[in-house]
Amino acid sequence: MAKTAAPALMLSLQFSDASLRHALPRHKIARWIRSALEKPAQMTVRVVGAEEGQSLNAGYRSKAYATNVLTFGYSTDPVVCADLVLCAPVLQAEAREAGISLDAHCAHLVIHGTLHAQGYDHVRASLAKVMERRETELMLKLGYDDPYAR
Repeated sequence: MAKTAAPALMLSLQFSDASLRHALPRHKIARWIRSALEKPAQMTVRVVGAEEGQSLNAGYRSKAYATNVLTFGYSTDPVVCADLVLCAPVLQAEAREAGISLDAHCAHLVIHGTLHAQGYDHVRASLAKVMERRETELMLKLGYDDPYAR
């Protein structure tokens, strides 16, 4: 069976917090995003510190804390256009607390954010199951463990 090509990806990568620059090279982020894409995409991934992460989460979600990933989706058709914001200190702390590699945790959250950008959601239990099943499938395909098996 012929392997189908991954959808085209235009990727912009920004680091306002350089602490994860070594852990998040462009080729890895692009691989993780492409694994989850269902159609062509234009995406920006911005890695931020706690202050910017908290400010964005407060401004857009009315939550007074920094969160691991925020997805700002602008369109899903014909091209997925979105920004993913990863908060470096939160990612590092969560990976450490969960006893998992930073690489696996970052892969999971980039995939999670990419699925959100395409309309996946987890507000209801039935939707969460669909999204988690897809995340697990993609993580296993990339050689990582099931992120929900902890």
